[in-house]
Amino acid sequence: MRGDDEGTEGMWSYVTPSQRVRADHPLRPIREITNTVLKELSPRFSKLYSKRGRPSIPPEKLLRALLLQAFYTIRSERQLMEQLEYNILFRWFVGLGMDESVWNPTTFTKNRDRLLGGEVAWRFFQAVVEQARSRGLLSDEHFTVDGTLIEAWASHKSFVPKDEDGPESKGGSRNAEVDFRGQKRSNKTHQSTTDPDALLFRKSHGTESKLSYSAHVLMDNRHGLAVEGCVTQATSFAEREAALLMLRNCEHARTLAADKGYDVASFVDELRERGVTPHVAAKKPGYSALDGRTTRHSSYAISQRKRKLVEQIFGWTKSVGVLRKTRHRGKDRVDWMFVLGLAAYNLIRIRNLTWRTA
Repeated sequence: MRGDDEGTEGMWSYVTPSQRVRADHPLRPIREITNTVLKELSPRFSKLYSKRGRPSIPPEKLLRALLLQAFYTIRSERQLMEQLEYNILFRWFVGLGMDESVWNPTTFTKNRDRLLGGEVAWRFFQAVVEQARSRGLLSDEHFTVDGTLIEAWASHKSFVPKDEDGPESKGGSRNAEVDFRGQKRSNKTHQSTTDPDALLFRKSHGTESKLSYSAHVLMDNRHGLAVEGCVTQATSFAEREAALLMLRNCEHARTLAADKGYDVASFVDELRERGVTPHVAAKKPGYSALDGRTTRHSSYAISQRKRKLVEQIFGWTKSVGVLRKTRHRGKDRVDWMFVLGLAAYNLIRIRNLTWRTA
């Protein structure tokens, strides 16, 4: 018998959002870990807000919403609010009831910026790493370091001499026509008027230079989890400097794997002074800072295989976590969002390694 195509809207609903999400949904274990972490951070949240005035967006709900934005590749806060309006799964994960109103995108953005000053993303990331450590997923001895470029939210037209305000618009158009052919442009003489912290840089020869930031990750080799991360200005020395900075928090580190860009005598010598064996990819004989003392061991070959897992972190944060080109301006904001993206990646990785369905 064919059913009738008639709408039957009920006046009341007695089914909660949690009941509409199946018991084996992949977001359930992630939400459990996230709630545990947010409970630990609750005292820090209390210090960021005044006890007077109107209630703000709860930081717990705000961070859960930002995680959803990374999980489901939602490009903007406006699209995120639209999804929260009608997506029951999103409402359940964030903690919104069926009848609760969704926030204005501008209000959501301003509340997110408030968490920037409290290093909330960094604390959240570290708490997620501790969750991985409590589950026995980290080795704390063998690591990999690598860096990548994140394209800044600024165009080449904004990259003008430091003594100028910007290109003049011709014909009354906001998008000025600018010809850079034959001009010498460098970070010493030029600066972006849109994002002054972004620098013109290219990763390798034969590629175009872009206004970019340099993002860095220190990965634990056991299961490919990120244990440290940061964003710096894009320079030729940024990767090695960031690697030594991130390694300070790893007291028990024994080996550090990296690509050929880290095969520099000063970097290798610094690692050896710290008691860390440099398992960096060796350059051609005569150009490498390594010798048979390091490369002849089987552990060196293992590190070279394991270090490729770091590309999965960069691949996920860029393609899924919408960080191929940042949506924010200023190094602090880009760093905040990148670290939160690493936390999102770790949450998925922890779920995949520990989750068992009935």
